[in-house]
Amino acid sequence: MAILVKNIKQLVQVEERPMIWRAGKEMQTLHKIEDAYLLTEGEKIIDFGKMSDFSPTILSKIKEKIEEIDATGRFVFPSFCDSHTHIVYAGSREIEYVDKIKGLSYEEIAKRGGGILNSAKRLSEASEEELYNAAWARLQEMASLGTGAVEIKSGYGLTTETELKMLRVIRELRKNSPLIIRSNFLGAHAVPLHYKGKQQEYVDLIINEMIPMVAAEELADFIDVFCDKGFFTVEETERILMQGMKYGMRPKIHANELDYSGGIQVGVKYNALSVDHLEYTGDEEIAHLLDSETMPTFLPGAAFFLGMIYGPVRKMIDAGLPIALASDYNPGSSPSGNMQLILSMGCIKYKMLPEEAINATTINSAYAMGISDIAGSIAKGKMANFYITKPIPSLEFMPYAFGSNKIEQVFLKGAKL
Repeated sequence: MAILVKNIKQLVQVEERPMIWRAGKEMQTLHKIEDAYLLTEGEKIIDFGKMSDFSPTILSKIKEKIEEIDATGRFVFPSFCDSHTHIVYAGSREIEYVDKIKGLSYEEIAKRGGGILNSAKRLSEASEEELYNAAWARLQEMASLGTGAVEIKSGYGLTTETELKMLRVIRELRKNSPLIIRSNFLGAHAVPLHYKGKQQEYVDLIINEMIPMVAAEELADFIDVFCDKGFFTVEETERILMQGMKYGMRPKIHANELDYSGGIQVGVKYNALSVDHLEYTGDEEIAHLLDSETMPTFLPGAAFFLGMIYGPVRKMIDAGLPIALASDYNPGSSPSGNMQLILSMGCIKYKMLPEEAINATTINSAYAMGISDIAGSIAKGKMANFYITKPIPSLEFMPYAFGSNKIEQVFLKGAKL
């Protein structure tokens, strides 16, 4: 199928020469075409431009049936790229939500066997089919809200058997879903209760058993560690990352959510694709990130849900850094995969301009999951992942109307969802 979208009020995030990210002041740059058209064939974008430059001869080389869509009064955006999620899980954790309302901290809930350990217990009891069906429904909802690419992490298994179970579910989702999916092995998400006081033994299990078995089945693109206060130390993180890299997995880090942990520095040291959370980021961390290839990624949904401080996004952009935003969709600290809401939070809570927040949820978040060559912008040859809005007055309306779904039609790999 070929798709011709005509009379687009504004075609947003177009690139003649695709970039890998936008940083600093460049994050305010967002290329747009007024009164535009977009042409796709199969799974790819093949042409776009102003309606005044459109000629029927452009269609002469199309071999497939062409569906024409009139987008008068509507905007077209590239799909969101959500570079940090935990959507393979069993059951919700609304009781802990009430505990948070009563004043218990994230760490206090974790020490009582809640949090990640609660999800690990439930996941061990669920079948692969149950996990797949639940995650599939979450993916469908995310796609309907504009997400076209997602990174999914393991980390609710915490045993070799259950971590592999999670990763196999992710593999099946990747095989069957129209979304672009990347897989992340996060065995170092928490320390199981039966390893309490024996954390080094659990780290050894990850290194000597889990990573080789994950690699043997080619189940993960990335290796991740929760390097933070009360979880894994810098030294433990380094050992795990080095083993993952040995088996071809690029590092990513959960860092500095709870304190200044050294996670950002170790991420940069090992050329992590991204360091995520970053509520506690100071001048030293910013200095390490500058001139690195590591994408600072913020998860405003988690900070909002947990009532945490918000990281210094404005300061980091002004220092010249790129910023990505992702949902952190998970049952305990961010039970939403709505990237329209994340876009709004970027503006409301981090004081990002709409253009900066759009870059942070498209091209920069595509980089943070290693797919900026195929996603994150409207460019010839990239995947035809885009959405058409309802009639809206302006680009700024997208983050402004934070409680509404502004999307009318979604297209993934050139097909209507």
